[in-house]
Amino acid sequence: MSFEDIWAEAMATATRFGHRRHVHLTWLAVRRHGVPAATTLVAEGIQRTATAAGAPQKYHATMTRAWVELVGDHVERDKARDEERDKDAGDFDAFADRHPDLLDKDLLSRFYRPGTLDTATARTTWVEPDLAPFPRQEEPA
Repeated sequence: MSFEDIWAEAMATATRFGHRRHVHLTWLAVRRHGVPAATTLVAEGIQRTATAAGAPQKYHATMTRAWVELVGDHVERDKARDEERDKDAGDFDAFADRHPDLLDKDLLSRFYRPGTLDTATARTTWVEPDLAPFPRQEEPA
């Protein structure tokens, strides 16, 4: 499924592409492609969209990957729950209700020091969290 297909599905009932739609799009990409492929799909799609809108500076490499990582972690945690209950697996609103922290635009401040995401390096390449690891990173391998 292409970025454009996922975009259309995430926007089907929305009038603007706000934070909730970003999370919805990312959730769709992660569920359908897994975290590594979703990272590439979402990053390339958002870059193309921002460039086409005449605002390429709006793309942020670290923030994009960080959100895919965080949504991916929640999707993985839900897999066992969804398999046990066999309900809500494909319902974004139910997912969002279970994980309201993902709807907090300031969530990344739990993982990055003030100013880290404002750097040119973070805008153009991946920068690891410098305040706390993402949940999946905390678990022993």
